[in-house]
Amino acid sequence: MSYPTKSDKELIHAVSSLSGESEVTGFLRDLLTAAEIEEFSRRFQIAKLLWTTKLSYLAIAEKVGTSTTTVTRVAQWLYREKWRGYRAVLQRLHGDSKR
Repeated sequence: MSYPTKSDKELIHAVSSLSGESEVTGFLRDLLTAAEIEEFSRRFQIAKLLWTTKLSYLAIAEKVGTSTTTVTRVAQWLYREKWRGYRAVLQRLHGDSKR
């Protein structure tokens, strides 16, 4: 299966139509379970720490409360050339990488 599928594109279009934090908050809460939101938040915190600090993967895993495998997976997506989703957001919020 290739990404993005037609359904993926509809979701992407729906997210891009949202305006402001309040609408995004409501949409995420309607779409995802509390556990899914927590997991996505954890992944974003990992990406932010990878981007803004020079902490080791182990230190990040301990700080966020996850495994080094999860940190490694997030790092692979963060530094991947193809999609750059994490990087786009982190550059807007925090500027250039500290690593």
